[in-house]
Amino acid sequence: MDQHQHLNKTAESASSEKKKTRRCNGFKMFLAALSFSYIARALGGIIMKMSITQIERRFDISSSLAGLIDGSFEIGNLLVIVFVSYFGSKLHRPKLIGIGCLIMGTGSILTALPHFFMGYYRYSKETHINPSENSTSSLSTCLINQTLSFNRTSPEIVEKGCVKESGSHMWMYVFMGNMLRGIGETPIGPLGISYIDDFAKEGHSSLYVGSLNAIGMIGPVIGFILGSLFAKMYVDIGYVDLSTIRITPKDSRWVGAWWLGFLVSGLFSITSSIPFFFLPQNPNKPQKERKVSLSLHVLKTNDERSQTANLTNRGKKVTKNVTGFFQSLKSLLTNPLYVMFVLLTLLQISSFIGSFTYIFKYMEQQYGQSASQANFLLGVITIPTIATGMFLGGYIIKKFKLSLVGIAKFSLLTSIISFLFQLIYFPLICESKSVAGLTLTYDGNNSVASHIDVPLSYCNSDCNCDESQWEPICGNNGITYLSPCLAGCKSLSGIKKPTVFYNCSCVEVTGLRNRNYSAHLGECPRDDACTRKFYIYVAIQVINSLFSATGGTVCILLIVKIVQPELKALAMGFHSMVIRTLGGILAPIYFGALIDKTCMKWSTTSCGARGACRIYNSVFFGRVYLGLSTALRFSALVLYIVFIFVMKKKFQGKDTKASDNERKVMDEANLEFLNNGEHFVPSAGADSKTCNLDMQDNAAAN
Repeated sequence: MDQHQHLNKTAESASSEKKKTRRCNGFKMFLAALSFSYIARALGGIIMKMSITQIERRFDISSSLAGLIDGSFEIGNLLVIVFVSYFGSKLHRPKLIGIGCLIMGTGSILTALPHFFMGYYRYSKETHINPSENSTSSLSTCLINQTLSFNRTSPEIVEKGCVKESGSHMWMYVFMGNMLRGIGETPIGPLGISYIDDFAKEGHSSLYVGSLNAIGMIGPVIGFILGSLFAKMYVDIGYVDLSTIRITPKDSRWVGAWWLGFLVSGLFSITSSIPFFFLPQNPNKPQKERKVSLSLHVLKTNDERSQTANLTNRGKKVTKNVTGFFQSLKSLLTNPLYVMFVLLTLLQISSFIGSFTYIFKYMEQQYGQSASQANFLLGVITIPTIATGMFLGGYIIKKFKLSLVGIAKFSLLTSIISFLFQLIYFPLICESKSVAGLTLTYDGNNSVASHIDVPLSYCNSDCNCDESQWEPICGNNGITYLSPCLAGCKSLSGIKKPTVFYNCSCVEVTGLRNRNYSAHLGECPRDDACTRKFYIYVAIQVINSLFSATGGTVCILLIVKIVQPELKALAMGFHSMVIRTLGGILAPIYFGALIDKTCMKWSTTSCGARGACRIYNSVFFGRVYLGLSTALRFSALVLYIVFIFVMKKKFQGKDTKASDNERKVMDEANLEFLNNGEHFVPSAGADSKTCNLDMQDNAAAN
């Protein structure tokens, strides 16, 4: 008898161990799959940010339109967030995440598809150099125009053909692809974290979430490496003879292999979706038990009738719930602390998103860095700096056990320090390049008041040049000329790089004594003074990023304390909706529109329309880019001071020490901020303490 009982206990113990192992294995598999999806979403976000300048050039569009394409991610996210937030937890969460990853990957691949239908990239639509191999042509005055043959066609042919041009509206596919990526990314955060919260062991969920976000940092690392590598490759690599490509990655017309990044991230996202389709809805039940449970559920007709009755009763309460929703929303919007907090975080995040979207363009135009160099430097600088700052901020808050008001003051202090470092960027703005026909007269002797309609000089007035042409050459006097014709050049070397032009009359009149009036293809590089400013800029960027990140993302903790407990979920959801709509979508557009105002030379499409900008006024660009970001941050700081003053009065005499649970929420928010693929890097003029919430996290909090 005792032996029989012992055998039963052994069997029960073995069964229990088997169930625990099954649950453990299913949950671990989910964690592994979710880790890959976190890497995939961060990778896709970074690739888009790094490619936005390349996309602008490839599709011949303005910066404001490129900003709209960048904001389409947020549009896609907003389209489905309500559905995911409400229905996600009621459906098969692993499969929904898998479908999301599949859609996200499909969106990335759709973004890359226009490359295969647009034909070869013509970096010089106005001219095409084709001298004979290894020859040096000696031509009479400015007859180089015969070699630089213009693509001139009759107006009738242009009017009919340009509309049908393969690349005229292909940017719409990039817009739709990025929007599709936003739709697919939506379920990963909320459903993944809620699944962990439901099935993780008690007290282990924060550890798993932290680990997920730490692993997700691999995505930006891979993204920066790939982005830097692909930016060095010519856009049509594998299709054209690279020896015939005369421009370099530092040329304003250079377009790297932007499409490769989207193909890689898309395939990675699709691959990461596969495991989710084989995971159970509930890891606590084996497959057989779920089938038996489903059969029993079908047989219980009485329960079905009861559920139907419950649904009917719920339907009767819809009107009451809607009324309650509007009352709750009114309560939030009449809470001055909450309204101020939403406004100040909107200003901070708008500054952050707008700055980061165009920081690669800023480094290229301001300091003459190639896209590859800019991508690599930002990756090397910002990722370890942000990680260090975030964890340092969390350690300080825990070490000194700061109250809520204390945490807000600490965040304000680091914001002010970061803002002061931001001001140092202004003296680091480089002077505009010396460009004959834009900043100087064509003879290079005098500066001009405006870059518009600069009159020809006697050195090129007889050349019959096309003034809209953009084929920049650098004279040995250090001045950039818009084209060989406008420089008055009379001969050129053979096809081998570098292409050199000789007997340039506009270079001659600048007073060179050695009479070596030559120029080589491409813009003149930045001078040594600007290069030194760039190194200082990088050093300030590191310090600025560290202080910005140290303040951390305390907004979740602040939001839940300044509203009524029953309004926490609504407060977070409304906050993120405002941030995504007015920050994520609009900030890149108005930043881009203002940057467009600083352009001195636009390309011309085959339809004769304005294309992408070739060169900016560096001083004006720097002042607009940094000035807009600084103005937004300064306004946020003023509101922050008022916010702390009002909050201090409200909580005066109360125990506002942050509880352990609240600190855990804040730590998870900090870690989530680190992994946000879209807006996680503090750029020049950006503030990383921007409460970078997204709707995914809000749904998880619900």
